[in-house]
Amino acid sequence: MYLEGVSMTGGYGGADILRGCSIGREKGESAVIVRANRAGKTPPLQALLGVLKLREGAVTLDGEDITTLTPQARVAKGIGFVPQTHNVFTSMTVEENLEMGAYLRRDDISDTIAQVFDLFPILKEKRRQPAGELSGGQRQQVAVGRALMTHPAVLMLDEPTAGVSPIVMDELFDRILEIRNSGLAILMVEQNARQALEIADRGYVLVTGENRHTDTGKALLADPDVRRSFLGG
Repeated sequence: MYLEGVSMTGGYGGADILRGCSIGREKGESAVIVRANRAGKTPPLQALLGVLKLREGAVTLDGEDITTLTPQARVAKGIGFVPQTHNVFTSMTVEENLEMGAYLRRDDISDTIAQVFDLFPILKEKRRQPAGELSGGQRQQVAVGRALMTHPAVLMLDEPTAGVSPIVMDELFDRILEIRNSGLAILMVEQNARQALEIADRGYVLVTGENRHTDTGKALLADPDVRRSFLGG
């Protein structure tokens, strides 16, 4: 796999939040992490990003062991991350937010900004507007666009549709599919698990930091145990 966490065990302080958890994705594929409640879904992403320290296990990117690298070094190597909250600079314009996303780059970023505006046309209209004045769905678009400014090979998203309307959720999922189809690996945690599994190539169901079910999104949706225990029947 292009990005892979193998047998990840670790947490904060002395308590393990992940227990032998394995998650990964190839380029051009998407995966979603599912759990019965909100707790315990984000730590796998934090471990892959290097925010959560591992006591056991390893993280590899394109065959390279990156387990000991800092989060910034992992971003430089091609991992983009969109946090759930505090993911835009509210006092900066949309365009300034995108420029901040390219802080590690030393090349011309104009083509990438144009690609983000093609993906999210509303952002081009509001490019001079402070991000704090945008709707929740538009802020999420800014956050995703800013992550794309790093030219990632992998994009990880933490609850990308949290707090948005069903119409906006569908639109965001459509854009996520476009990003996947452009060749990126997509890995996300998502509260709207049923809808996310419908577009996911792979799903990981975690219980107390361990893998309970791993299969295609469609197979997990059809699994009676998964539906009953994790998707509300």
